[in-house]
Amino acid sequence: MHPEHLDGIRGATRRRFLQQCGTGMGALALNSLLNDRLFAADTAASPLGRPHFAPKAKNIIYLFQSGGPSHLDLFDYKPELQKRDGQQVPEELVKNIRLAQIGKEAKLLGSRYKFAQYGKSRVWLSELLPHLQTIVDDVCFVQGFYSEAFNHDPATIFMNTGAQLAGRPAMGSWFSYGLGSENKDLPAFVVLMTGVGQPLTNASWSSGFLPTVHQGVTLRSQGDPVLFVGNPPGMGSRRRRESLDTLRDLNGMRYDALQDPEIQTRIASYEMAYRMQTSVPDVMDISKEPASAQAAYNTTPGRASFANNCLLARRLVERGVRFVQLYHRGWDHHGGPDGNLVFDLKKRCAETDQPAVALIRDLKERGLLDETLVLWGGEFGRTPMMQGSPKPDQIGRDHHPHGYTIWMAGGGIQPGIVHGRTDDFGFYAVDNRVHVHDLHATILHLFGVDHLKMTYRFQGRDFRLTDVHGELVKGILA
Repeated sequence: MHPEHLDGIRGATRRRFLQQCGTGMGALALNSLLNDRLFAADTAASPLGRPHFAPKAKNIIYLFQSGGPSHLDLFDYKPELQKRDGQQVPEELVKNIRLAQIGKEAKLLGSRYKFAQYGKSRVWLSELLPHLQTIVDDVCFVQGFYSEAFNHDPATIFMNTGAQLAGRPAMGSWFSYGLGSENKDLPAFVVLMTGVGQPLTNASWSSGFLPTVHQGVTLRSQGDPVLFVGNPPGMGSRRRRESLDTLRDLNGMRYDALQDPEIQTRIASYEMAYRMQTSVPDVMDISKEPASAQAAYNTTPGRASFANNCLLARRLVERGVRFVQLYHRGWDHHGGPDGNLVFDLKKRCAETDQPAVALIRDLKERGLLDETLVLWGGEFGRTPMMQGSPKPDQIGRDHHPHGYTIWMAGGGIQPGIVHGRTDDFGFYAVDNRVHVHDLHATILHLFGVDHLKMTYRFQGRDFRLTDVHGELVKGILA
């Protein structure tokens, strides 16, 4: 096509495009190109426009420990379990329960680690978490937490989307959809991943049926931060800009014909990728941090690690990224060489304890902790019964969703408390129980959102993050 013909189409297409795209989520992508403040918190960047009520938090960092950390070896001290180590599990605990891999004849297993009380709050913690011991008065431990899913994929998807089957939007996608971003040059929802072990699928950070502009964007702390964002050889910045302008106009013509809102999302994604060429390398360069900060997190610039990602998470929320999720794999400790409660549990704690605590301290020192919610937890806990054998390299525990521990800090959460309780064996949540949907409802509340009111109509039904469940957990609010 001759350039002068292209110019004519370009002008006409813009007019038709703007006339027909004034409303709805489909228009959001185009509007974002024309209004560089649209994604800021104080504009109508979302279906809410503004939060339903005054928020306590602005950003969230979700430290997801994939595989199922053992609450009984880290957080939930059970003297009765220690006393009855090696005995038969009480029949009443397992008579109506389904276990993932072990039988109901499995023997009870007391923790092999020492516990002690710490802080003014006198919280019990394992010797495996020496750094967390120093900040217990800044943390809320939710020990009555429970789920229904006892296999990794459905449990992980459930924790992140509120449904056990793939296809629902991730929590971060709901945040992007409902609250937008405060930085037009970075995504609202960012995902960082480290560790080895149980595979993870993007169903946990997918936008589901929401427009794909709200998909979690995976950043890498080693190599190119984002795949396929950089210019190919021979493509300079000016030529890239001209190519994107032409592509935008062609996509606009296609939208005129089909009225498909995903075309708008495609336009927005190309524009975001262009801006990220500058913004992402800058934010991902942790070598710019002072040596004292790198030492506090125990980082190694240029290598992929949970420590690096914790420091990156702070840098991202400083720049207005709404939802930062860190996945660290390797917590699936059934027993045996692929994962046990002696060697492998110690390794995971050594990898994560110091950086997670450094993150809390860093946010607090910078005045960011009050507005940043930090959440630590996995898809489930581990059974009070042993899997494998008592040998150090064979000892393990099975999957366990019926009662386990997560912890939270900052962002409107009451510090220095233990909320809820499991029974004497750490099997069932029995007091102040908190379900996955309750957690999601409470997190949304901290951001000024009524979980009953933030919905998206799909296939004739109004969907929400909490499905048809969810109660506010008032006992953990500051």
